[in-house]
Amino acid sequence: MTLTLRPEPPPPSRRKGAPERGAVPMMEHVRVTSPDLDQRAALEKAHGRLLIGALMFAVLFGALALRLTYATIWHPILPSQAQLAAMQPVLDVTPPPPGRADITDRNGTILAVSLPGAELYADPRQVPDPVGAAEKLATVLTGLDVAGTEKKLASGKDFVYLDRKLTPPEELAVNQLGIPGVYFEDAEKRHYPDGDLASHILGGVSVGGNGIAGVEEYFNQRLTSDPAPLALSIDAGIQSIVHDELASAVKEFQSPGGCAIVMNAHTGEILAMSSLPDYDVNVYGTANPNSQFNKCVNGDYEPGSVFKLQTISMALDSGMIHYWDYFDTTHPLRVGRFTITDFEPAHVWMAVPQILNVSSNIGASRIATILGPKIEQAWLAKQGFFKPLNVQLPGPPMPQYPPLSQWGLATTMTVSFGAGIAVSPLHLVTGVLPIVNGGIRYDPTLLAVDPSGPQPQGVRVMQQSTSDMMRKLMTNVVLSGTGTFASVPGYVVGGKTGTAQVVGPNGRYLLHTNNASFMAAFPMQDPQYVIYVLVLQPHADATTHGFTTGGYIAAPAVARIIARIGPMLGILPAAGDQLAALDAAWTVPLQPAPPPGKAALGPGNPLPPGANAFAYELLGEKPPAAPAQPAPGKAASAPAPLLSASHASHRAHNGVMAPVYPLPGSHMTQRESGAGHEES
Repeated sequence: MTLTLRPEPPPPSRRKGAPERGAVPMMEHVRVTSPDLDQRAALEKAHGRLLIGALMFAVLFGALALRLTYATIWHPILPSQAQLAAMQPVLDVTPPPPGRADITDRNGTILAVSLPGAELYADPRQVPDPVGAAEKLATVLTGLDVAGTEKKLASGKDFVYLDRKLTPPEELAVNQLGIPGVYFEDAEKRHYPDGDLASHILGGVSVGGNGIAGVEEYFNQRLTSDPAPLALSIDAGIQSIVHDELASAVKEFQSPGGCAIVMNAHTGEILAMSSLPDYDVNVYGTANPNSQFNKCVNGDYEPGSVFKLQTISMALDSGMIHYWDYFDTTHPLRVGRFTITDFEPAHVWMAVPQILNVSSNIGASRIATILGPKIEQAWLAKQGFFKPLNVQLPGPPMPQYPPLSQWGLATTMTVSFGAGIAVSPLHLVTGVLPIVNGGIRYDPTLLAVDPSGPQPQGVRVMQQSTSDMMRKLMTNVVLSGTGTFASVPGYVVGGKTGTAQVVGPNGRYLLHTNNASFMAAFPMQDPQYVIYVLVLQPHADATTHGFTTGGYIAAPAVARIIARIGPMLGILPAAGDQLAALDAAWTVPLQPAPPPGKAALGPGNPLPPGANAFAYELLGEKPPAAPAQPAPGKAASAPAPLLSASHASHRAHNGVMAPVYPLPGSHMTQRESGAGHEES
């Protein structure tokens, strides 16, 4: 198609720049093809579609805007409670188990604490070079078993422990090695700041953090379930003093070990308890069995003459014997082929105060035979000497004593002065509490008693008057008897010495081998604390004049302990006239006269009414015959005891029972002994 353009007619007047009239105008031809028209049509169509699309989006967004405005402003739609609950994250509200609780002394001093630590483990499958890894670890871990570690790393397992006791410096050093497949695991490490202080009380824990000895074992569940600190009755300061003084005595007298205890006389609280040798609780697993053995609780020993406190208390409490009674100690006592003697024979008739003062075995035996085996057994039973001690420590042993059915004459006599029966030192101290506190027996406890809270409930086992008299007799012992080396300036101290022969593995007493002990209480005008020191198999030196008795070996250690802990416990020393008045008030004459209107036992009147048949046997006499049965309606008089069946059985062999000395790990047995005397 050809388009011809024609010029418009010229305007009536000539315009500026217009060609001259009569000039020929220029002509231009434009040619439009079909593809151009198609393209133009397509563009116009696309423009239309874009416009339509834009309008549609505008309408859509406008609708959404209106809907959102309606839903959020004009009429918001709130989610239901079920929807809200479904949107909440599910959390485990069970608290994580607490770490092992601290252990403190009665004043809050930390004795045991769990600190954050790390354990080293590996995934052997990820360790490319087990040999090289083991060698690298050995450069920073002292004492590492290289061969064993290499074997673990090459085991192909998915988990092995390499070291479960990493110190912080070791953890840092291992981390810097960058060994593939070696990792750290968070853990708690039990730490004992004072090392060996109260080690046998605290005990120890396993690598996994479980208690395996001492209160750590006894209170394991409590310590792992309750994060509150466990407050013990121990006073760390007093414990340290007792440990030092016991260690000094053990070292001075070349002893293989010993035990010392301080106990509250009115609550049974153990303020200090030390057994030597001991160990560092931080490395419990490396301690040898002898060091781990708690001699205060798990050791059974013949108590020796300390046990005369029980015999004299029993006699006074029975009412059959009074402190003014005298007994024949002029010669040894022979029972079959055995002889009972005194360490320093006096060959006189002794009153009760002097018997305790000089620790007469003969006098104690005379008294025990008057009372007889039934009264003796009943007394020891209510004092708890026939059953394991109730204390918060694992495994108190059963005391060792003859079968009750075979408690004959020899047993009655030897038990009266602490031979033929074996109990633990803590058991022994517990039995002395009622003797000095007014007659109330308390179980020992390692838990602190709140002074403002409920107090321990004891059991009365003797009369107040018996305890009062025993306090005076014990004061005599320290002022003028075998315990003079236990005296402390400014304090009224009472006590009793103990020297027991040691029984060997063959059931016989070892020659020239003793255990020396001393039992004390203070202040005797108002006894608050009982102190006991036992030194096993000491060797004499110049200060003891060749003797290994309790008065020379153990009494001085007790004196040093009292002098140091007295002020700490708020017990201030007295002086001058005040001290002299206290000494006078809490002693009795060694050779007392009977009160007006009272008769005393003595020459010509050796036995009281109702004396046991054993006492008559010692005199070579027959006991009074039992009276005939009274007629109905008439009162019957108390018959005198006759020889028991157990005594008849005992006369067949005339043996003196003595338990074997309980070395750690040995088996205690009851055997007949070839020795029949015991020193004071």
